[in-house]
Amino acid sequence: MKMKVVSLFCGCGGMDLGLLGGFDFLGRYYHKLPYEIVKAVDNDMYCTRIYNDNFDTKCDVADVRVLDTVSLPDFDLLIGGFPCQSFSISAQNPPRLGYKDERGKLFFEMVRILKEKQPKAFIAENVKGLLSANKGMAFPMIVKEFENAGYHIAYKLLSSYDYGVPQKRERVLIVGFRDKEQFENFEFPKSAKTKHILKEVLDLAADNEEKWYFSDKAVEGMMNVREKMNKGRIQDPELPCNTISSHLAKVSLNSTDPVLFVNGRYRRLTPKEAARIQSFPDTFKISSVSEARQYKAIGNAVPPVMMWYIANSVANALKCQ
Repeated sequence: MKMKVVSLFCGCGGMDLGLLGGFDFLGRYYHKLPYEIVKAVDNDMYCTRIYNDNFDTKCDVADVRVLDTVSLPDFDLLIGGFPCQSFSISAQNPPRLGYKDERGKLFFEMVRILKEKQPKAFIAENVKGLLSANKGMAFPMIVKEFENAGYHIAYKLLSSYDYGVPQKRERVLIVGFRDKEQFENFEFPKSAKTKHILKEVLDLAADNEEKWYFSDKAVEGMMNVREKMNKGRIQDPELPCNTISSHLAKVSLNSTDPVLFVNGRYRRLTPKEAARIQSFPDTFKISSVSEARQYKAIGNAVPPVMMWYIANSVANALKCQ
């Protein structure tokens, strides 16, 4: 029996693809998992366009804050990577979790839906910085909010490289179960036996396309400050790539984004390479939006292969496979 899933902040679908399975990446087939997506929501129309090119269930362009839980279909699992930049700790006694701007409300919307719909479980993903936000005070309060919604909580800082992704990308995974026995059955997945490096996903054809290379002027500007500013982050193809971000469309040699050094010249990663670094299969369609939008969508995504391992462990705990 398939578990029904609601996906919030789904972006272009990294979490969703990993959750569903049924795709190939670097010579391995990640089998289908016992889930079906019954609702997907994101407020970015360009990410949504990519999502809808790749999934049977179509994503709604909508603000989660106006999502009516009554109208949601019944579901068993809630997933999402909520924005974390906006949390604050209000100076009450005891201190309480608050928000600095509108984005900070989005976490509370996830909690609201959990409280009102009470699905069997949820999976939330976030950046490593969530653990240290507000001098380490925010994260325990976030966990408490999830517990107050009626869930037993497990969390762990994971590196995508440990799960067959050719990228060093650390993310916090928070998993919650309503049933205590299912919670006790859950274990975060062990590291994959096979690790992958950057060289395996590079597009050699791009080495012959001038558009991907930095200009002489850009290189000269970077070299003037390279030692002082630690810029020009050349990637060793024999190692996993450093974390890619949504800024790749605007990458410069004076940023901390990864760049390549090919035949004595600096070149940027292509959108196709960025997608592969994130562990999207080549069958995943991204070309319906501009290259700048492709970079942003891919850079913000959860690596599908890492998500597959998490979703598989959750399915085992729920005993639905």
